[in-house]
Amino acid sequence: MELQNTVKEALNALYHHPDDAVRMQADRWLQDFQRTIDAWQVADNLLHDASSNQETLIFCSQTLRSKVQRDFEELPSEAFRPLRDSLNTLLKTFHKGPPKVRTQISLAVAALAVHVPADDWGDGGIINWLRDEMNSHPEFIPSFLELLRVLPEEEFNYKIAARPDRRRQFEKELASAIDTALSILTACLNINELKEQVLEAFASWLRLRHRIPASTLSSHPLVLAALSSLNSEILSEASVNVISELIHYTAARNSGGVSSELALIQVIVPQVMSLKPQLRDPSKDEEDIKAIARLFSDMGDAYVELIATGSDESMLIVHALLEVASHPEFDIASMTFNFWHNLQMILTERESYLACGNETSIEAEKTRRLQVFRSSYESLVSLVTFRVQYPPDYFDISMEDQRDFKQTRYAVADVLIDAALILGGEPTLKILYMKLVEAIGHCGKDQNSDWRPAEAALYCIKAISDYVSDIEAEVMPQIMSLLPKLPNQPQLLQTAYSKWLDAASNGFSYLPTLIDILVRGMSMCEDSAAAAALAFRHICNDCKKKLCGSLDGLFQIYQTAVIGEGPFKVSAEDSLHLVEALSMVITELSSEHAKKALEAVCLPSVAPLQEMINQGPLVLGQKNARELTVHFDRLANIFRYVNHPEAVADAIQRLWPIFKAIFDVRAWDMRTMESLCRACKNAVRTSKRLMGVTIGAMLEEIQGLYGQHHQPCFLYLSSEVIKIFGSDPSCANYLKVLIESLFSHTACLLTKIQDFTSRPDIADDCFLLASRCIRYCPQLFFPSTVFPSLVDCAMIGITVQHREACNSILNFVSDIFDLANSTNGESCLSIRDSVIIPRGPTITRILVACLTGALPSSRLETVTYALLALTRAYGLKALEWAKECVSLIPSTAVTELERTRFLQALSDAASGANMNGLVVPIDEISEVCRRNRTVQEIVQGALRPLDLNIVTVS
Repeated sequence: MELQNTVKEALNALYHHPDDAVRMQADRWLQDFQRTIDAWQVADNLLHDASSNQETLIFCSQTLRSKVQRDFEELPSEAFRPLRDSLNTLLKTFHKGPPKVRTQISLAVAALAVHVPADDWGDGGIINWLRDEMNSHPEFIPSFLELLRVLPEEEFNYKIAARPDRRRQFEKELASAIDTALSILTACLNINELKEQVLEAFASWLRLRHRIPASTLSSHPLVLAALSSLNSEILSEASVNVISELIHYTAARNSGGVSSELALIQVIVPQVMSLKPQLRDPSKDEEDIKAIARLFSDMGDAYVELIATGSDESMLIVHALLEVASHPEFDIASMTFNFWHNLQMILTERESYLACGNETSIEAEKTRRLQVFRSSYESLVSLVTFRVQYPPDYFDISMEDQRDFKQTRYAVADVLIDAALILGGEPTLKILYMKLVEAIGHCGKDQNSDWRPAEAALYCIKAISDYVSDIEAEVMPQIMSLLPKLPNQPQLLQTAYSKWLDAASNGFSYLPTLIDILVRGMSMCEDSAAAAALAFRHICNDCKKKLCGSLDGLFQIYQTAVIGEGPFKVSAEDSLHLVEALSMVITELSSEHAKKALEAVCLPSVAPLQEMINQGPLVLGQKNARELTVHFDRLANIFRYVNHPEAVADAIQRLWPIFKAIFDVRAWDMRTMESLCRACKNAVRTSKRLMGVTIGAMLEEIQGLYGQHHQPCFLYLSSEVIKIFGSDPSCANYLKVLIESLFSHTACLLTKIQDFTSRPDIADDCFLLASRCIRYCPQLFFPSTVFPSLVDCAMIGITVQHREACNSILNFVSDIFDLANSTNGESCLSIRDSVIIPRGPTITRILVACLTGALPSSRLETVTYALLALTRAYGLKALEWAKECVSLIPSTAVTELERTRFLQALSDAASGANMNGLVVPIDEISEVCRRNRTVQEIVQGALRPLDLNIVTVS
């Protein structure tokens, strides 16, 4: 009684106390209370207490539902009957509501049925029990109907802590009881006020996809009731749900094909088609229109293969879907987009026509079908283009609405691509060109004119650019001649057809005009400059060969933008597009010219850096990181995009004194070091082995600095070096010194799990580097003194919750186990085994702990791979280690059968079986051990993954 009063007081504080701190304290106390064994009795008592207020009833019903779902195992077996009877009484008590409470009680009873086999339930299982209760107490039918609705929904509710075997058994119990369930629902149809509830429950049972013959369903009273409700004045949501489920039901893969469901399809389709006029009925509210549109979209998705034959009947559905696609509300129109895509796939893929026989027949049938659907896709193009038009108030709407609008544009672009694949790129371009002409006719040259329709047409043209020939000579020249007529607006500065400019015979003649438009755009405002800089990059990328002769003019644009002294309003971030643009053109120059051009393009970044260094270490050390990183970011992009290895190697050798000076003074500054290391990494990646002496100096620098400042970027720069130089015998000595130095320092930093949690970036980059060493220089890595300590370090940190760090460690241990697949790896197997075998039982125990709850279930795939790789590498030894591990888990958590299945999967892996077939028993032991908090704590308490020294039972 005292605890009941405390619960009431806590709830009162949670909902009504003015102090936030008190409310938070009450919330924490209530959450902790829900996990206690006392919560069963207290929640039950308060639900039976007539004086409990609604807040108490809702909380206690949620608590009881949660306890049944997660903690049913806490109760002794003899508690089942009293619990069932109590829940039954509560169902009857709340048959008129509150609805939230009734739903929670229904979910609790359903969860109880998932836990308890039909034989133990009694009365022939829950459905028969339910039927008997409804017959005995017809006044409580609304509650029992809700239970009948939620039962099939709970079959795959993984919040219910049922074992996989029991879940499968429950599925069979529901399948065998489906006739009884439908007969109960049919009997309830006679109660008019319950019709909606009956149909919702019917839809729920249909979702199970248990096979009921189409002939039975086509004349079933529940189906006929749903169909008749479609024509009522107020559209029934439940009947729409039933018809939607029936449509999917007839198309389910295990149904034996659409032909076997024809009796049901012939009943459904005419009824849905009769709703078509309502799509344009102004008296219908939006929710009704949405429901009707959903039925047409469901039919399109389910019967797309039938529709693709192009029969007269199927075209009626296509015309209805065009009607839906024309609806002004995007949420409604977009329901059809999936259909247009799937139809396009079927119409264009050769596999769809194989039944036609020889090649001639295949081509003839494909041509016929494409012709049949041609006008539909032409209409579709016209129907969707207006949807990409910027709303008038775009710049005033919320960020979330702006994101939604961008998603709308992406979705429409996908539909236009589908249309281009059916109609061809050029015919689709002609339709969109006419939209552009019309739009330009309505807008003037000044900035206040409505630019939005023209932008929408250009966006659509851009969307299909990859499907238009690069030498198209009819429409593209006309589009190019229209561009100068556009108003000066940032959104209009996109260029989709730079590939055409490069390939078309007269494309080059348009380049000066376009570049002039973009230069003007860079002088307008920051938004305009950003769009122009990106468009400039695209043009330089696609037309780089043609622009080689115009390098002086391009360089002038670049210099003005980067130095920032002219009229341009290009931000530092957007200037990177210009850096990339010029770098791509330089790539096309001869080697000698490229060296000079590279020097010139680096100068606007190098000169300010040199000036800062000349001011002395004290001033350099006090500079804001952004003053340095803006230049290193540009240099990083230059080294990435100028694909002249020798020129970049010369540049980095010339610039090394500057880089070294900044390494020496700013090694404490993470932002500067990351930017500088990115520049070095790109230089290494482009120059490869031409870097000569510079690479030695660079590695010596970061090796010395890492010991003092522990910057993770030093590790990822080393990782790039290992990839390129790892197999070079001439580099072996200094690479060996490098990796021993970096790894020994890192192992000293990461000595306990808390270190991994506080520095996940170092752990991530360290083990990425270690994996690189296994792939590219195992002959240096495995014999080194740091290999054993790095394995120990991985064992300490493998349970770190940080996703990237954890994945890097798991991949590292997997790479060790897969060493035989690595280049030169086989020669290191004996060294690997001498380190791994003594640690094998502990590594296995840690991996099994990760599998069973030490890591989130989202890491399951990576952990499973590591465990199977270990088993493949060590065969019977690994099986023995695994047996020792799972024997630690108490039988209350894992049954002998579940243990055996798991070990059999590992045994199969050791024998070389395909990994895909072994995943289910491994997933299931993971699910069993995570089924509730108590079990998870028991399992982790037994396996103790953070304790590297426990003695396993033999």
